[in-house]
Amino acid sequence: MVTGTAALLGCIVAGAANLRHGSVGTAAVAAVSSSEPGLSPETEAAASPEADLDALLAGELARVAPDGDVQLSVAVMDLESGDRAVFESGRYDTASIVKVDILAALLLQAQDAGRALTSRERTQATSMIRSSDNTATNALWDTIGGAPGLDSANERLGLTATSAGHNGNWGLTQTTAEDQLILLDSIFGLESPLSQADRDFIEDLMESVAPDQDWGVSVADSSAALKNGWLPRTATGLWDINSIGRVDIEGRDCLIAVLSDGNLTQADGIALVEDATQAAVSVISTAGRAS
Repeated sequence: MVTGTAALLGCIVAGAANLRHGSVGTAAVAAVSSSEPGLSPETEAAASPEADLDALLAGELARVAPDGDVQLSVAVMDLESGDRAVFESGRYDTASIVKVDILAALLLQAQDAGRALTSRERTQATSMIRSSDNTATNALWDTIGGAPGLDSANERLGLTATSAGHNGNWGLTQTTAEDQLILLDSIFGLESPLSQADRDFIEDLMESVAPDQDWGVSVADSSAALKNGWLPRTATGLWDINSIGRVDIEGRDCLIAVLSDGNLTQADGIALVEDATQAAVSVISTAGRAS
């Protein structure tokens, strides 16, 4: 993974070897050194149909990447056009963003059994998403059958790079930003193994998280549907900070996932996630205006 500003700049100058598509080229290099206000040259270049959105995103993120050993991965997609951009495809601990995945697994299992959620399950699901309640999450983790239950649901949802945490450690589930886009698409996209009623239930909860948890991708849209995750690591004292959700960008629904680890403080991680969100939005919105 890329670590720190120097590594990001090296990635760009060397041709973005860690990106999945193409090379960055001179426009991104110029953007990194530019001090002009407004959109960077590589973001404006997205108007070109040949533009490589992954490379453009890398150029934008070079502006916000911190020094040190912080690692970052971002994925964003415009649901209407299908435009998407990905920066880094490594696996990260989910922390509490996995709670959306746990709820999706619970709803799939209930759907298979031909039943609605019980009153207790709905209450637990509400607490799990809106206030990120860990006690409720522990209960629903057991209800879905723990790691095997989550892995089985993810196979159906199409998450191919996500593996559930073991020994009850649901927060140590490993995932990628791209897999989180797939999960979000199963909730907010056009096709899904989840019923429409179940998808509406998840959406309603993600649109009404507790005020103290309304950060991250919601920096791009105050009415975002989101779930955040934060986890201080015992061994290092560093923080995993993640944010996923759906945001409205100029009247277009966009999905975004930002994963990070190695942050010195929770506040540092939140600031990084929000800066990365704005960078991703600048790329995808410019591509949307050009399409």
